[in-house]
This record gives sequence, structure tokens and C-alpha cells, in this order.
Amino acid sequence: MNSGAISKRYATALLRLTLDNGSGEAVCLQVIRILKNPSSIPQPLEPDLQRFIALLVKNGRTEFLRLILRTYVDLYCQAAGMAHVQLTSAVPSADLEKRVKEELERRTDRKVLLESEVDPSLIGGYRVEYNGIMLDASVRRQLEVLQRQFVEKNNRIV
Repeated sequence: MNSGAISKRYATALLRLTLDNGSGEAVCLQVIRILKNPSSIPQPLEPDLQRFIALLVKNGRTEFLRLILRTYVDLYCQAAGMAHVQLTSAVPSADLEKRVKEELERRTDRKVLLESEVDPSLIGGYRVEYNGIMLDASVRRQLEVLQRQFVEKNNRIV
């Protein structure tokens, strides 16, 4: 069976459960914490999430857990009318997070659920992913563009 179909089916079931019980936001926040750092699972787990994970174990679907949880976050944000945005920066910056969130809320007229992570390989700058679109304002990307332009202009391999 297709892993995408499995993840969508289970994530939809979790979404229905959490929306019916009113625990959608709490479960979504716990899921984001689990996805960010799988080695530290928040205790106690939300009861709906705990029952859902037990169901996955019972049905032998634990190999799809990460994909199911990622799909759940997207489905929950869509159902709640929120924009799910991922911000990756070279260094931690609360000011950048605040500015990106405010700007996207202003432009989309939707509440923004912002996930941020640090990736030192960006060298500097940041990358924002929203709704399948990526804005890459990182130094690493700019260096890659410069290298490609240099190679094309000089017909040389660098």
C-alpha cells in the first residue's frame, strides 16, 4: 500500500478525533514538539494522541508515524484556517520569527503557525516555506547562484 495514502488516512482519522474532542490545538502543538525533537516526548501526552499512537502500534503502522504526524499538522492547520510556515535560519532569532509571522499574518489574513529551526549550513540569512513556496534568502543560496553564473559565463567547471 502507498505510504502517502496510509499517512493521509490515519492523519485524517486523528484530525476528526481531535476536532470532535476539542483537543486539536493541544495535540498539534505536541506533535510539532515530537517532530522537532523525537528523543524527548512530552509527558504526559494528550489522551487523544496517546490513544492514537496505541492504535498505530496495534495495527503495525509505527513505521509511518513521522509521516502521519507531519500530515496531521498540515491537515489541522488547514481545518483551523491557519497558515503553516516553516522558517529555517542560520542562527536563532526571535526578532526574525516575530517579523516573519507578523508579515505573513498581515498578507494572508490568517493566523500563522510558525515552526522554526536552525541550520548553520545556511551560513547566514533564512529560508521560509509556506504553501509549497520557498523563499530562500540564505547566504548559501546566494553563493550557489554566484557559482552557477560564474561557470556559465566562463564556460568552466569550478
